[in-house]
Amino acid sequence: MSHKKYSVIKEGSIKGRYVVGSDIDGYLEKLPENFKVQTIGRSVEDREIKMVTLGGGETKILMWSQMHGNESTTTKAVLDLLNFLQTDEPNALSILKNCTIKIIPILNPDGAAAYTRVNANEVDLNRDAQQRTQPESVVLRNVYEGFRPNFCFNLHDQRTIFNVGKTPMPATVSFLAPAQDEERSISKTRGMSMQLIVAMNQELQKFIPGQVGRYDDGFNSNCIGDTFQMLNTPTVLFEAGHFKGDYQREETRRFIYIALEKALDVIAKNEVNNYDIKKYTEIPNNNKLYYDVLIKNIHLFDPKYKKGESAGVLFKETLIDGEVVFKERLEDIGVLEGVYGHKTFNCLNNSDVQELEKYVEVCLLLK
Repeated sequence: MSHKKYSVIKEGSIKGRYVVGSDIDGYLEKLPENFKVQTIGRSVEDREIKMVTLGGGETKILMWSQMHGNESTTTKAVLDLLNFLQTDEPNALSILKNCTIKIIPILNPDGAAAYTRVNANEVDLNRDAQQRTQPESVVLRNVYEGFRPNFCFNLHDQRTIFNVGKTPMPATVSFLAPAQDEERSISKTRGMSMQLIVAMNQELQKFIPGQVGRYDDGFNSNCIGDTFQMLNTPTVLFEAGHFKGDYQREETRRFIYIALEKALDVIAKNEVNNYDIKKYTEIPNNNKLYYDVLIKNIHLFDPKYKKGESAGVLFKETLIDGEVVFKERLEDIGVLEGVYGHKTFNCLNNSDVQELEKYVEVCLLLK
């Protein structure tokens, strides 16, 4: 897929990290008649939960985004995907002919409004798959049972701390074929999830080589992906992560879009079995080796620190007046070896010290 093509279908009305239901309502209202938009339930705080149904094919795909309200990158990518599926591109026509797709752009509208992971009752919906104590969890399960999808896509964001394997590459996109038992055995349906991930990884390597990771597959029956996998539905977890300098996740949304388009294309053409399950385990695991800012040899910046110590700073995303602001938080001080910084200062270099002094908030943390 060319960059030029993406620039045409990218939905320009929705940008940044703070994406709420009212932001996308206008977009949904303008969708063509064959993209059916309906309200499928209401949240704890009585916000509408909406779903788009499109396509007329036999293979059924269900996807949902912002199960965690502060994870909006995949929502933006889903809107880009809907734009693509309105074109006369051969792949778009093939997908609509061979698939029926249901998309819930924002499953947790209260969490989206408050920019929190949890819903208004402070429940993590991705740990409520079995008990279904929350209305949003019930909505998703009702759609699942009524639709009986052949594939499920569980769309999330992950933090900036993740890298790929033992490399300094950020985990810009990560995937998981969730386990359906403690043994993490590979059933037929989990194998299909793995094959789809192999297909998407091969495509993404053309754009972000070395920046695709594999999420931890520890089994938890309370997680929605594990639950749907237990019900024999191939389910894929998507995790939108960090791309260099892209704290608004505008580049990452493109890579999620590329992955979504590829997955749907493979499913529509019935090519899932063309991909080797074994290549799934060749995708490196995620590791948590990144700080947003890493400051090395900080004793040269402030003598109260010991020689050889470094400081690791993480950004805390904070909603202020409808805008997500990145607040610095001193996470670690010590001999930090084998770690990386999205921005790195080494106080052995005078130029780095001078540059560091411009970061007033970071300096205040160190003083």
